[in-house]
Order: sequence, then structure tokens, then C-alpha cells
Amino acid sequence: MASSLLALLVAIVVHCIVHASASGANPTAGFVKVDLTDGNFQIQSPYNVPESQRFRYSHGIRQFWVLETDKPFNTATHTNPRTEVRLRGHDYSSGVWQFQGYGYVPSGTSGVSVMQIHNEEGAEHSTVLMLHVYDGVLRFYSGQAVEGNIYDRWFRLNVVHDVDRSTVAVYIDGEKKFATDVTPSRSYYFKFGVYMQHHNWSPCMESRWTNVTVYTKP
Repeated sequence: MASSLLALLVAIVVHCIVHASASGANPTAGFVKVDLTDGNFQIQSPYNVPESQRFRYSHGIRQFWVLETDKPFNTATHTNPRTEVRLRGHDYSSGVWQFQGYGYVPSGTSGVSVMQIHNEEGAEHSTVLMLHVYDGVLRFYSGQAVEGNIYDRWFRLNVVHDVDRSTVAVYIDGEKKFATDVTPSRSYYFKFGVYMQHHNWSPCMESRWTNVTVYTKP
């Protein structure tokens, strides 16, 4: 009975998420949805604790958290702790690609990346885009504000990467909030979750995601 009630409540939440921003613009118009399976969602989490202590996937919602004292995701790297999905099987090197997901950042989470476009392994620059949260503000890296008051609400995030023009654009709930030129690389892939940054981090960092989709232009 309890599990059935939970499933019903989650279904209601997801329904509200999907329809709450329906009045906004549709950045995916003209794009084609990419087929994703569970195998495309590769979890990277601290190597010193079981994955289940930092990640939960239930009724379509992926919940990520990491502690400031956690280890990296493997013993070969010295990067900060993270619990993220690395979208595998759809790396890209040309065309226009788009990430869409419904995200939630609980109050108190700070000093963390919740979504990024990563370059190929070994590139001079690791990323062309990272969206950080600092004290309730979503920022392009630790710089320009993309969206204020991000805490404790579901938001629809669309990130459009035009590889040939070397540009990225960020939409929140259908509204274009940020755009910039980026340094080109040979190939790219999407990541989302929580990845501790280098300042202003909280002891625990968390984000939740549902209905994550990838699109491209034919």
C-alpha cells in the first residue's frame, strides 16, 4: 500500500513538472528526440562508498548527493567528489544538440555544478559549459547569473549547443536566459547531477532530475 501511494504521489509530481512550464516557449521545436535507454545513463559516484549511498532512482526521478568529504569517482583522478550521470553513447562532434531535463535543487546546496557539457577526454579545456549553484543562484561557471531563486522548485532546463557556430544557449522554463560563444573541441557529451566546485560549497550538495531528454537537428 505504501509503495502504491508513493508511486501515485510521484506520478502527480512528474505530471505537474511537465505541465507547469507548458506555457513557455518550446526550445525543442525543429529538433528530433534521441532514443535513450537506461544503459546511456552511466553513474559516476565516490569510490569509497556504495553508489546507493549517493544516488537513488525511483519512479522516474534521479536523486544525486555528495558530501564535501567524499572521494573522487575513481582512484586515478584527483578531481573533486561528484555523483553524476555521464550520458554515454551519444557523444557528438558536429551539428546542433540539446539537453532537456526537469531539475530541482534543495535549499542549502551551494558550490556545485548541476549540469555540464564536457569535452572529449584529454582536451585542453574540460568543458564548454558548466552550470553552478551558489547560494540559490544558477550561474555560468562561477560568473554570470543565469537564474536566481533556483532553490526548492522544479525548473525546466534546456541547453542548446551549436557545434559549428561554437555557441551555447540556456533556457529556463522556455525562456532564453543566457548565451555565449565557447571554445571549440573535437567532441562533447552531456553530464548532470552534482559535482563539487572549488569555493563556497556546502557540506552536502544535492540535485534531482526527471524526464531528461537529448535532441538533435536532422
